[in-house]
Amino acid sequence: MWLIITLIIVGILLLVAELVLLPGISVAGIGAFLSLAVAAVYGFFLYGILGGSVVLAAIIIVAVAAVVISLRANTWQRLSLKSTIDATSTPTAEQNDIRIGQRGETLTRLAPMGKVRVGDVTVEAKSVDAYIDPRQAIEVIGYDNTAVVVRRVAVQERAEERPEAFPGKNS
Repeated sequence: MWLIITLIIVGILLLVAELVLLPGISVAGIGAFLSLAVAAVYGFFLYGILGGSVVLAAIIIVAVAAVVISLRANTWQRLSLKSTIDATSTPTAEQNDIRIGQRGETLTRLAPMGKVRVGDVTVEAKSVDAYIDPRQAIEVIGYDNTAVVVRRVAVQERAEERPEAFPGKNS
């Protein structure tokens, strides 16, 4: 009797695994079928037609109940993870208080990625222009995940920003 009960339990577990975890015909589905079939045949062999019929009816009832319970939406909601992860391993540009329009300077060559300093913060940046050499003025024009998107600031724009640094460029 214990062998039949064990085969039914293993068969039901494999059936649920087939339906929920491994959809399609796989080893779990074939194992479930074989386990339940052997339990039914063993029930007929040991207990005759009446005992085998009872074992077969128990297999069908338990299998249908397991399928219905495992396919209900609320069954797996209780086991599912409900918390969300909001943290990042690298702070975003918004978290570093870098705003669009801020100006800074390249620390490494942007080809097209590199390091820039905007204010007191050093971040990874992506250039929309071709390549930008080190120690060039840049302006933040957007964000791309944790990197900032920058463009080169032309000499004319820098002269308008700080006229004392470029004598003769006053307009």
